[in-house]
Amino acid sequence: MLDNIKHKCPRYQTKFSFGATSAIITNLGIITGLDTLTHPKLSIITSILLVALADNIADSFGIHIYQESECIDNKEIWFSTLSNFFTRILISVTFIILVVALPINLAVPCSICWGLALLAIMSYAIAKDRKANPYSEIFKHIIVAIFVITSSHFIGRYVINKFKIPA
Repeated sequence: MLDNIKHKCPRYQTKFSFGATSAIITNLGIITGLDTLTHPKLSIITSILLVALADNIADSFGIHIYQESECIDNKEIWFSTLSNFFTRILISVTFIILVVALPINLAVPCSICWGLALLAIMSYAIAKDRKANPYSEIFKHIIVAIFVITSSHFIGRYVINKFKIPA
């Protein structure tokens, strides 16, 4: 079964798609979950950097160990590990740039649009290669992202309001 997947999808998509999707969804969750803090830019940038390092290393290492357990070629394992790591770093940096460069009330919607656009472009390319309906795939993937964005926003507001420390 894995051989069929490898032959249907170009190498660049299978190696970068996990890291890209993970970075987009995670960063959108952070941005929309922390945008109402007292110092949202500082909190968002710090959180993105921490996730870009810690969670990224954990995911990349997880991919590495998984592929070793599948007896995949060592060169292929390292390519997957490093492409996942650097894809996530690169995408995270684009979100940091938006948060740094724009006022927070503009950075949040621009980040959402940027993330959804990246996800849609990636979904379209993968669907075309799989000969699937690209619009159906985009719709499914955008719905998941919107669920994460909405949930993160409400969880962030709830926690911030629930544990607000009086001045």
